[in-house]
Amino acid sequence: MPARSGRLQDIPVVGRKRVLLAAPRGYCAGVDRAVIAVEKALERYGAPVYVRKQIVHNVHVVTELEAKGAIFVEEVDEVPAGAHVVFSAHGVSPAVVSAAADRGLQAIDATCPLVTKVHREAVRFARDDFEILLIGHLGHEEVEGTAGEAPEHVTIVNSPADADTVEVRDPDKVVWLSQTTLSVDETMETVRRLRERFPNLQDPPSDDICYATQNRQVAIKKVARDADLVIVVGSANSSNSVRLVEVALEHGAKAAYRVDYAEEVRQEWLDGVATVGVTSGASVPEVLVQEVLDVLAGAGYADVAEVRTAEEDLIFSLPKELRRDASGATDARARGGRASA
Repeated sequence: MPARSGRLQDIPVVGRKRVLLAAPRGYCAGVDRAVIAVEKALERYGAPVYVRKQIVHNVHVVTELEAKGAIFVEEVDEVPAGAHVVFSAHGVSPAVVSAAADRGLQAIDATCPLVTKVHREAVRFARDDFEILLIGHLGHEEVEGTAGEAPEHVTIVNSPADADTVEVRDPDKVVWLSQTTLSVDETMETVRRLRERFPNLQDPPSDDICYATQNRQVAIKKVARDADLVIVVGSANSSNSVRLVEVALEHGAKAAYRVDYAEEVRQEWLDGVATVGVTSGASVPEVLVQEVLDVLAGAGYADVAEVRTAEEDLIFSLPKELRRDASGATDARARGGRASA
């Protein structure tokens, strides 16, 4: 859905109009891997290839893959027996893996390796009979997948307020894990409240919130303190995109809004605005950010300065089924490919 140029007016404001462009932004390594996995599966096996849930939480990415022949379903029982199915970047529970096997599906697991790490932590702590307090949003695919690894050991803590009421069997044998795409600050507040009630609460062996989520939040914090308005490009069901709006408001932005496409930017948002901050969630292709910048330039915000707080060079290998082409040669994109900002 391309942006319509000239839609916004260039109305004078007090001060110099400019854009502060946060970096890092956009695609992370896990998203890149998952999207390439669907593209490669279509190249390798031909359309249709089925995908359980949205491969990543971005309406543009899903629409583009549908146009190439991907079919998105809610559950594996909607996939024809024997067909190829890709599990999304958010991960699945063992019950889903078993259901796919029972239907004879050719499953390709595009779960982000950082999510897989949390799954393994849940399995290990459950094996040692710990009660796991999983900090995350109830109903989110990632939380469902992680909880499904050890449902009898997992209690979901949906917010800091939940930390004040959650009950555990043995306060001396409890550990916290988290969804990878949460607000770092809110998660730490939840942990603080939990530890007040359960002083022997154990930490995970390493931080569960992914590097990309943290990097994007750090960058928008720096931008927000100088911004009259922050625009976050990302979809409504993208947890990390929604968190970026919240973080911007918490750290000084006078206003912050989320858009899927540039044409959603409203004229009234720019009233009296000299400095606009722009960023994007971890499942957003850079072309959508560029369209927002183009629309803003038409409204007089052509001066763009990048605010970079970290460098990202992590890449993940593709799922093993896709690392070689049909001839058996190693595929050129076996270790990912597209760079993020």
